[in-house]
Amino acid sequence: MSDVGALFGRERREIAPGAVHLPDWLDPDAQRELVAACRAWARPPAGLRTVRTPGGGQMTARQFGLGWHWSPRGYARTAVDGDGAPVKPMPTELAELAARAAQAATGAPVAAAYDIALVNFYDADARMGMHQDRDEEADAPVVSLSLGDACVFRFGNPHTRTKPYTDVELHSGDLFVFGGPARLAFHGVPRIRPGTGPAELGLTGRLNVTLRVSGL
Repeated sequence: MSDVGALFGRERREIAPGAVHLPDWLDPDAQRELVAACRAWARPPAGLRTVRTPGGGQMTARQFGLGWHWSPRGYARTAVDGDGAPVKPMPTELAELAARAAQAATGAPVAAAYDIALVNFYDADARMGMHQDRDEEADAPVVSLSLGDACVFRFGNPHTRTKPYTDVELHSGDLFVFGGPARLAFHGVPRIRPGTGPAELGLTGRLNVTLRVSGL
């Protein structure tokens, strides 16, 4: 994977203490490369699947994991609610990208290695309800990269799914990092902007690559 960790465009925005938005962080070549990699990683075994909730429903965004498989029951090394296959390993270049992204946003290196990638695919009608990323045992910042269609990203507070929150437009190539006092903030995606992604990506919908340190 090419050197994609340099700020490419608009200015840094602090959304809340510990939460930073870096627009255009991935340049167009890096975006194309990461989309191609995601397409390969999404193939079986342990590929893109529909996530079932404990109540029997299903999430509208589809997902796959690298390094660790996530389900509503927590993390596992096999796709326990998919095809049962071992999860693909976390690519070294993706872990290095996450470390560069976290440092670009926070100004400080992360001591532990990023070992989880959760990739969500949103079509035009997909949503993600307000939730916390709290299944990890490490408190390293969460790194989120957007590819394809823009979305409304709702970033809240650590105490409640309701207000106060801030709605942020995330576009293809944007980086969003949250850690420190914002690490357990509730967040979600209430809306996708269909047809807004760069045509050269050849991607209909939105990919969100979320990178974490498991502490497991």
